[in-house]
Amino acid sequence: MSRAETAGAGRAAGPAGVPPPRAAEPGPRSPGFWWTLGFFGSELLTTFRRGRTLALLGVLAAVPVLVGVAVKIETSGGSDVGGGPPFLTQVTNNGLFLVFAALTATLPVFLPMTVGVVAGDSVAGESAGGTLRYLLVVPAGRTRLLLAKYAAVLVYCLAATAVVAVFALATGALLFPVGEVTTISGTAIPFGAGLGRALLAAVLVAASLVGFAAVGLFVSTLTGSGIAAMAATVGLLITVQILDSIPQLDAIHPYLFSHYWLSLADVMRAPVLWDGVLKNLLVQAVYLLVFGSAAWARFSTKDIAA
Repeated sequence: MSRAETAGAGRAAGPAGVPPPRAAEPGPRSPGFWWTLGFFGSELLTTFRRGRTLALLGVLAAVPVLVGVAVKIETSGGSDVGGGPPFLTQVTNNGLFLVFAALTATLPVFLPMTVGVVAGDSVAGESAGGTLRYLLVVPAGRTRLLLAKYAAVLVYCLAATAVVAVFALATGALLFPVGEVTTISGTAIPFGAGLGRALLAAVLVAASLVGFAAVGLFVSTLTGSGIAAMAATVGLLITVQILDSIPQLDAIHPYLFSHYWLSLADVMRAPVLWDGVLKNLLVQAVYLLVFGSAAWARFSTKDIAA
């Protein structure tokens, strides 16, 4: 045996024939990007596979259809539409306005109510079903789990708004003429530009629900009953809407998450008035920060007993 081979054998065996220490085994790795993306996909699939979620989307899809049919029947004899949400009187002249009418009709109650049901059930429903404890076994951590659930609720906000807008656009195009759009300011814009304004309004409506979704998520971390969380979230929505309608409380109105919701009408002005829109986005960001942090603080320290 050569000197190099002898030295190599000595290093391998160690002093007095003691085997060398084993290399440290790598510890468990934190979930990577693709694992986290798959976890979010699982939460998203769970949210949209619930029969309750699909039923709520079906109700939202029916609202613009019913509004369009009602306007068509009302104006079939040449009479005008009396009352109703903004843009309703313009629907007979241009079916594109049914998108704005449906969004303004569903935003105060129907859309946030469905979001409140989904957000309120996000954590409390898992706890009531006894599956929350098993979700925390996987190496995701409570923060990742909470973020995945909130992201799924945000996707639902976007999907719910898209359902209203798409069905309103299809119904308006079938029942009424479409073409050049006359804005609230009285100027005419091409149909393509009007369609872009409708898309912008739908995105703003979805963004308007961000703060309320964070409130629902926080409420969902406070209880182990999904029904109680949903009822509390929807009850809070109704309470805030009542407070926002009382003139004597106008000092607190700008701080309510629903106060600037109907600023979406400003996108149909020429030029677009961004003041109310930006205030609405700022209020939603504040609610997201405050109630999102509260939900994380509560959920990260919550004793999961079931």
